[in-house]
Amino acid sequence: MKRLCTLNRGLYPNTMKFLVTGSTGLIGTQIIKDLTKTGNEIYAGYHESKPLGGIPVQLELTNNEDMLNIVKEIQPDVILHLAAMTNVDRCEKEKKLASQINTIATKMLSEQSSNNNSFFVYVSTDYVFDGEHGLKSESDAPNPVNHYGYSKYQGELAVQNKASRWCIVRTSTPFGIHDIKKSFPYFVIENLKERKEINILTDQYTSPTYVPNLSRMVIEVSTRQIQGIFHLAGASRISRYDLALLVSEKLHLDKNLLKQTCINDIKWIAKRPRDSSLDVSKSAKILKEKPLSIEAGLDYFIDEIRYKPN
Repeated sequence: MKRLCTLNRGLYPNTMKFLVTGSTGLIGTQIIKDLTKTGNEIYAGYHESKPLGGIPVQLELTNNEDMLNIVKEIQPDVILHLAAMTNVDRCEKEKKLASQINTIATKMLSEQSSNNNSFFVYVSTDYVFDGEHGLKSESDAPNPVNHYGYSKYQGELAVQNKASRWCIVRTSTPFGIHDIKKSFPYFVIENLKERKEINILTDQYTSPTYVPNLSRMVIEVSTRQIQGIFHLAGASRISRYDLALLVSEKLHLDKNLLKQTCINDIKWIAKRPRDSSLDVSKSAKILKEKPLSIEAGLDYFIDEIRYKPN
């Protein structure tokens, strides 16, 4: 393994070392952006394209030895594990790879965090629940209906069994600005501006989460090293259709282009939960950074789009 360039800890006695996996994704890009402002020492793990901030660390989640060596060399105070295989249908088709990335890699990193006495933060998903009833709390039992949710839930169990100090955070429908990954509100805006009709589900409910809000909550959990399971998501339960309708109204776009459809009409490879909304009252009570309502999150998101440099 190529030796990393690490800072002299003696010169910066009050800084913390963060190792962030998945640093180029929708959530990871924002977290790296926010963490680099804290004055801490940030190692940004990536697979292919290099991150926009932090000290870049190429990390292969299918190579257990590589992961262990990197943690040993960096000796992070906090491991923030965001990297995952998140394409739900692909996870269903490639179950072995999904389990390697979402479960086995998480287990290996959890074990190494314990060996290194690192605080381990694992970002999980609302898809660990079956969706039969929404607004799930942290004490509700997971019951995933597809392999993506199953592999992430197995990752949660690995964290609880292998990490000595840990926090599991579940989120739902993250949305924000990213050069490659287009989140759902962005997809709606692009299509409506181009006068394209889009089919939107009326009977699938989630808790859409504005990524900068999520980033601040995750960083707070990480720096305060709060242990346990937390739902870090938006404060509103809303259907896909109502979310698209709200986007169209806020930007004065033609809502008649939104065509209603039902979850049973979509021919997915993997089953989706109907209502994977999350109860965030525990996080709202404990954290200084509070979960945002969908109205507030969308307002911030739209302002970002308006003022984003071309």
